[in-house]
Amino acid sequence: MDIKKICVIGLGYIGLPTASMLATHGLRVVGVDVNPRVIETLRGGGLHIHEPGLRTLVQAALGSGNLTVSETPEEADVFMIVVPTPFYEDKRADMRAVTAATEAIVPYLHRGNLVVLESTSPPRTTVDLLRPILERTGLKAGDDFYLCYSPERVLPGQTLRELIENDRVIGGVNRPSAEAGRDLYSLFVRGEIMLTDATTAEMVKLMENTYRDINIAIANEFARLAERFGVDVWEAISYANRHPRVKILRPGPGVGGHCISVDPWFLVEAAPDLTPLILTARRVNDKQPTFVLHLVGRALGGDLNGKRIAALGLAFKADVDDLRESPAVEVAYLLSEHGARVRAYEPFKPDAVVEGVENMPTLAEALADADALLLLVAHTELRKLDPAEVKQLTPARIVIDAVGGWDAAQWRLAGFTVYRLGDGKE
Repeated sequence: MDIKKICVIGLGYIGLPTASMLATHGLRVVGVDVNPRVIETLRGGGLHIHEPGLRTLVQAALGSGNLTVSETPEEADVFMIVVPTPFYEDKRADMRAVTAATEAIVPYLHRGNLVVLESTSPPRTTVDLLRPILERTGLKAGDDFYLCYSPERVLPGQTLRELIENDRVIGGVNRPSAEAGRDLYSLFVRGEIMLTDATTAEMVKLMENTYRDINIAIANEFARLAERFGVDVWEAISYANRHPRVKILRPGPGVGGHCISVDPWFLVEAAPDLTPLILTARRVNDKQPTFVLHLVGRALGGDLNGKRIAALGLAFKADVDDLRESPAVEVAYLLSEHGARVRAYEPFKPDAVVEGVENMPTLAEALADADALLLLVAHTELRKLDPAEVKQLTPARIVIDAVGGWDAAQWRLAGFTVYRLGDGKE
């Protein structure tokens, strides 16, 4: 397929890096986002998301003239849909952004075009949602234009490298569509490109994140059991993982982000009668913030009312600025709801707004006047804190580690009482 111009709809954590990557590989790219603030920020030379190396890549793409940004699509050879797919309160997939993006393409779709959906979606979205909308043009998917699904598989914090190096799964509504998708991704992907049908590709992405969710759930249950049985779960996991066929993951305050905490629900929604294990794992991980709440309550004598807590980290995982579905945010909110005065410090998003929580611009401000310190995210900056230096910044002498990020012995040596999630030996 001859590709000269690409329209990328959605300039978030995946869309913007992808659009910039394609532009720096010599393609003309128009990046589209319905949020005018995103467009205004990019046109002004700013960046609305944090990802290592992304600023340099975006500036190079814009500076080359190959990348432009707009609030509306334009005619192109390829249309890529990279918009969010969150869920409603009842855990059903919210496909409004995907639907709107697909409908926005219709006036510009021509014979020979390629449409690619990257947004994580329930099985059969490509064939049952996108195809009927696009065929309103009178063109037939697979015959007159190509249609495929190719999920992103990158790790936040490693996005730019993994966009290039990771293997790619491309599922077409027919073989020519999958091959057209291969023509697109082979422009920058060095990993192996595997071709299949669209629904299989959708299933692959959901399986990958559901597998991880289930494995995190068992780690969280082990942490709960360890507390009950008087065991240090971190010690027990280190020994269990010496078995050549065992790899237990790390427990924590829960599961967040736009993938692992969301994708399993798509399978539960699509086939509730076949997914009791997936549903149970989701419920385990969704309830984990409550167990952290109880740990903090125990550390502070059972009464949180009026207690001043420094919550360190709000992102859904270490060294990223993404707060979507973050269990750390949920813990901070629960503490506030139970009467605690919560001051948070999120180094990657100091301007984040969380209901009931005062997000401080500096660590020192978050620590001042605290009764206890609560580590919620294992950001490198927070893991490397020197307890002797921290002691000079706060009257708090209680620390609660919800992620296994601190050396308990060092903090005790500095004069702190240490509580750790999953440590029943305390």
